[in-house]
Amino acid sequence: MAAINTQLLKGTLDGALLLVISNGETYGYEITEKLAEMGFLAIAAGTIYPILQKLERDGYIQGEMRKSSEGPKRKYLTITEKGLKRLSEFIMHWSELTKAMTSLINETRNSDSC
Repeated sequence: MAAINTQLLKGTLDGALLLVISNGETYGYEITEKLAEMGFLAIAAGTIYPILQKLERDGYIQGEMRKSSEGPKRKYLTITEKGLKRLSEFIMHWSELTKAMTSLINETRNSDSC
């Protein structure tokens, strides 16, 4: 699988992180691993942590430092009600965008311009 263009990812990472966190309590490294499994190979951990901090500051997620069974303390993250609302909006906007882009691509391919 080819790496996703980082410029295309810029506006979608907040939504991707909220989606992963909405599946249950998690932490930064686990989020990075889950995204990589799903094909988001170009995302460095150093990119994710500042976004997680912003999502927490904005009230979309909440974090709690706790002891880990596998070593040092970790910040476990959960999505808030505000975050669930934001995620719902993201999914709606993403659906509209992908529908429009798919229509454009199909029209272009059907006209043999590509």
